[in-house]
Amino acid sequence: MRMSRPTPVLLIVALLGLGLIGGRLTPPLIVRLDGTPPRLGWIAPLLLLAGAVVVGMFAWSTWQTLHKKHERMTADHGIKMLSLAKSSAIVGALVAGYYGGFALAYIDSLDAMLGRERFIRGLAAAGASLLLMIAGLLLERACRLPEDDDEDGDGSGGKGGKGRPDPTPA
Repeated sequence: MRMSRPTPVLLIVALLGLGLIGGRLTPPLIVRLDGTPPRLGWIAPLLLLAGAVVVGMFAWSTWQTLHKKHERMTADHGIKMLSLAKSSAIVGALVAGYYGGFALAYIDSLDAMLGRERFIRGLAAAGASLLLMIAGLLLERACRLPEDDDEDGDGSGGKGGKGRPDPTPA
């Protein structure tokens, strides 16, 4: 069985950049196609914020269970938490970039009422998406078993890391 690796920072940065480019190009593309860019409501930022709070609560609960109380969790539960963590981090990064790019498209038209509305609500949705991404990364970190903390270095922590005997003489 292959061990899951943490979500790479490069992937998060690439998704943020991809979303930023897509969000920035969407309003001019819609206008070029003789359409009207959508007005953003408050429901998207609120739902993204609610998702961030739920994932954050899962992260806190998982951290308390595994690292503070040193209890076990079933493999099924751990896989579900890890998949929720990774998907929240990835979707949060992509959506944050998109809404951030959408808001940047209206930075020049802050004096117009619709421009200001789109900018503010786009920034709110981008901020809530960033919180979702952070909560996902925290949940991913909380899912790491305490023994895994010693395995990413030279194996000098505790009992020698990957099942090796303690190198100190008895």
